[in-house]
Amino acid sequence: MSPARSDRLEVALEGTARKVFASALDWPGWSRSAKTDEAAIEALLAYAPRYATVANAAGLEFPTSFDVDLVERQEGGSGTEFGVPSRVTEADSRPVDAAEAKRLAAIVEAAWATFDRVAAGAPAELRKGPRGGGRDRDKMVGHVIESDWYYAREIGIRVKQPSPTDRPAVEALRGAMLDVLRQPSDGSALADRRWPTRYAARRIAWHSLDHAWEIEDRSE
Repeated sequence: MSPARSDRLEVALEGTARKVFASALDWPGWSRSAKTDEAAIEALLAYAPRYATVANAAGLEFPTSFDVDLVERQEGGSGTEFGVPSRVTEADSRPVDAAEAKRLAAIVEAAWATFDRVAAGAPAELRKGPRGGGRDRDKMVGHVIESDWYYAREIGIRVKQPSPTDRPAVEALRGAMLDVLRQPSDGSALADRRWPTRYAARRIAWHSLDHAWEIEDRSE
């Protein structure tokens, strides 16, 4: 299931005057932000060791060094400034064959597993930010699960919102989402909405990993 090994890293940027996201297009969930293009790419590469554990958990071989290839840059919007890589790139609309769909879904599944593992090992009360803000662990878990429910609607799944404590319901929602992501695609938006498969995998995996890494960083 591993792709051909290559140190070439295709990166897309989306940015405003105040925030820029750098996203690794072939590695869903590996997106980081900073104030400038250069700083965002630097932040992305700094997270390579943390992302490597996710790729390995998905059964994928992950390069140890990279040659960044900036293939696309888009103007960001309010979502970007809010802190979300919210632009669908031209590269996200590439077709997805069966093998690639399986690979993308495996990464999303590994991102969820990473979040679950980190949350399970974290204290209930997390260290506050510099201004005393930030969700504690259980609210973070609830937020991620609620967001996944909204993401599921974007890819055509309409079910009752699961309670964060109802693990069978959470796993059923995730399973339905993975079933969608595992399907080959011509690159068009899923369920006649906005997100093609590649972007859906990127956004879903990013959200879980972003909060998993936040929990790690804020745990005493």
